[in-house]
Amino acid sequence: MPLKVIVVGAGIGGLCAATSLRQAGHDVEIFERSSFTGEVGAALVLTPNGSRVLSSLGFSFERARACKMVQWDTILGDSMGRVASLDLSMAEQRFGAPLWSVHRVDLHNELLRLATSEDTPGSKPVTLRLGAQVVDASTDGSITLKDGSRHAADLIVGADGLHSVLRGTVLTHDTKVSASGLSAFRFLMDTTMLEDDAKLAQVVEARSPGLSLIIDAKETISERHVVWYPCRDGEVQNFVGIHPTRPADHEETETEAMKDSMLKEFGHFNPGIVRIISQSSHVKCWPLYVHEPLPTWYNGRVILIGDAAHPMMPFGGQGSNSAMEDAGALGHLFRSVHDPATIEKRLQLFWLVRKDRVSRTQTMAKVRAGREKEVEQELKKYADPPGSAVPSTHQERTDHDYDYDVFAKCEEVLLEGQMGEIKLE
Repeated sequence: MPLKVIVVGAGIGGLCAATSLRQAGHDVEIFERSSFTGEVGAALVLTPNGSRVLSSLGFSFERARACKMVQWDTILGDSMGRVASLDLSMAEQRFGAPLWSVHRVDLHNELLRLATSEDTPGSKPVTLRLGAQVVDASTDGSITLKDGSRHAADLIVGADGLHSVLRGTVLTHDTKVSASGLSAFRFLMDTTMLEDDAKLAQVVEARSPGLSLIIDAKETISERHVVWYPCRDGEVQNFVGIHPTRPADHEETETEAMKDSMLKEFGHFNPGIVRIISQSSHVKCWPLYVHEPLPTWYNGRVILIGDAAHPMMPFGGQGSNSAMEDAGALGHLFRSVHDPATIEKRLQLFWLVRKDRVSRTQTMAKVRAGREKEVEQELKKYADPPGSAVPSTHQERTDHDYDYDVFAKCEEVLLEGQMGEIKLE
């Protein structure tokens, strides 16, 4: 008999987990508090460790209009001179999967198709319940909705994001959260707006196809940079700007006020970058917070994944990719699992697969590429195996993040469990 699984949250992590568990042969139901299924936001980068999981689910990068990233350049913000370049053209050969950039809406829609389609033989489509706000959960495998109704399952997956309700079921108290002193703005711009503007020719030509990290090299105290890459088959450009937090940095701030704030913060950058910001629309901005790794992600039959388990700073772009790893691990570890009595042992295995890996990734996410030495000592606490080397350079960080195969790690832990090398409670 398949397990009955409830997933709380229909974001990227929730849909990935639901699809992975569905394809593992289980009966999955998603409870989503909103009344719509469309993800909002800008774009993100799918690194090989995440896209490997998506490929295993049958994700169509073509349908999602994803752009292949072949290069990562570090560029000076004032002169637009290139100071470093990471060749990603051979990523598929090197890491087993390429890098992609994708708009969140397109990613979400393709994941929704995979979760709910009826054309997967031997797999029951995921049931999606909208407008279903979960207000509580129990470790015995049940959730309570705002309307007072209670729903039970063999396994509860908390994919309910940064402000997770289910985190309160798993932990008696949350871990330390501190303001980073940094904020991030985001906006999208049609590619034609850049190509048709003669004044932007120089700044457009300075970029090679792929991802550009445009830095303020003269500032040695505060972090300030712009990340720029395409999405939607190259028809749209995505911009993210990291900067010291300003009083106006809040998503609810009107666009023009936000734009003025961004122009003050990046006004010393190349005139082309300044012009792009000045022509932007629908700018959103929010302060960034540092979350320390949680002591555990599960309690009884409730497991947290994604931002509910490991909220991250944006450096390295591993937030969504780590949620995909979580989803892949859940599906892999729960294949051929039909006895509810074995669920908690499987969750212990899941924790062993994920805890050190994600804690390293979460720690590195506090610093941008090239500053890995700043967190090296902290990373050593999560070395796997203990005492082994941890990333200390941009290249080592890239290898650490991209080369990881969550399915291989699952097999390793499963084998150790069968051999009695892992002592389960």
